[in-house]
Amino acid sequence: MTQIIGPSIPVENHLLAMLSPEEYQSILADLQLIDFSLGEVVYDSGGHLDYVWFPTTSVVSLLYTTEDGSTAEMGLVGNDGMVGIALFLGGDTSPNRGVAQIAGGAYRMKAKRLQEEFARGGPLQRILLRYTQALITQISQTAVCNRLHSVEKRLCRWLLLSHDRVKSDDLIMTQEFISNMLGGRREAVTVAAGRLQDAGLIQYSRGHIKMTDRKGLEDNVCECYHIVRDEIERLLAYKRSA
Repeated sequence: MTQIIGPSIPVENHLLAMLSPEEYQSILADLQLIDFSLGEVVYDSGGHLDYVWFPTTSVVSLLYTTEDGSTAEMGLVGNDGMVGIALFLGGDTSPNRGVAQIAGGAYRMKAKRLQEEFARGGPLQRILLRYTQALITQISQTAVCNRLHSVEKRLCRWLLLSHDRVKSDDLIMTQEFISNMLGGRREAVTVAAGRLQDAGLIQYSRGHIKMTDRKGLEDNVCECYHIVRDEIERLLAYKRSA
């Protein structure tokens, strides 16, 4: 359940931090700090988007669910970006849904206010367009990865992308949740996680993953991770959370 925390300074979101002090002050009163719980639905498929969200310590998965109930992640958004790009691309709804894969904070802004700021054609518009290009790259590369690479490689990519957007080596999530993110069977995720643990790259127990060797994961991951990371660094000078 979304918890409203109160006002704060949104320096933890990279897109907002890219704004000049003057631009930032112009939208400060419109930003509201909230808190997402693990697995909380941020918005549903086909639902009207009343807000956009700028995650700070949370990570939101963009998920597609097929008619038979199968689920796969097509992208994730953390402190690098914004959830709700459909609102400035000309739509009020989205065919996918957003779910908090990592609990934490985010700033939300009313949809109408974001659309007004975007229509001004100022720095925020340019930042959001560059971010959209980076997100499109991530979505495209995720499709390639899910089609061509092993569950183990996909799990490495997903862990690294998630780790880039949080300030902790500990990730709290269930095995079922991970399998839904990767679009794979639960048993296959168990085997892949076991191999990474045997190699000393992670420690895995029910509902908890600890990153123990990030460099090892980077050496083991497919090129998809590096393509996504390099593109967001090129477009937005984004660096992973320290």
